[in-house]
Amino acid sequence: MPNSLKKDPKVEKTKQEVRELFTAFLEQNQQRKTPERYAILDEIYSSKAHFDVDELFLKMKTRNYHVSRATVYNTLDLLVESGLVKRHQFGQNTSHYEQAYGYKQHDHLICNHCKKVFEFCDPRVQQITSTMGALLKFNVSSHSLHLYGDPATNEQGECAQCGEVPTKS
Repeated sequence: MPNSLKKDPKVEKTKQEVRELFTAFLEQNQQRKTPERYAILDEIYSSKAHFDVDELFLKMKTRNYHVSRATVYNTLDLLVESGLVKRHQFGQNTSHYEQAYGYKQHDHLICNHCKKVFEFCDPRVQQITSTMGALLKFNVSSHSLHLYGDPATNEQGECAQCGEVPTKS
């Protein structure tokens, strides 16, 4: 079997766990357990990348899954409600999503040019969160930090991340 087709046992274990959690959520909320919903869940947990509805819909079509855009939207709503997927608004009109199960707290840096999302984890952010909670007498339950920036460029003026020449906004 070629390397690109080998299944990572950790990924497969996670997929099985989220499938079981999603099944329990659907049963508890008296929702239908459809093959389309499970296919969408499987697709989401097959990649760690952030995505929007259109990207997910196109992936599903490319893989010959016959799901409507409405099914993708509705399933994402259920997955967000179940806590298996997180929804982000990265300054545009489009929501972006990412896996939530098994993910450690992290923050995001978004490129103003290509809109690529970079994840980072810095313990100082948690220290600030704890300090501010104590100072203002809050029990902070979560936080969200989104940084936006212009990319560094090389001598040719190309973005150090995506290789394109950033346009002036």
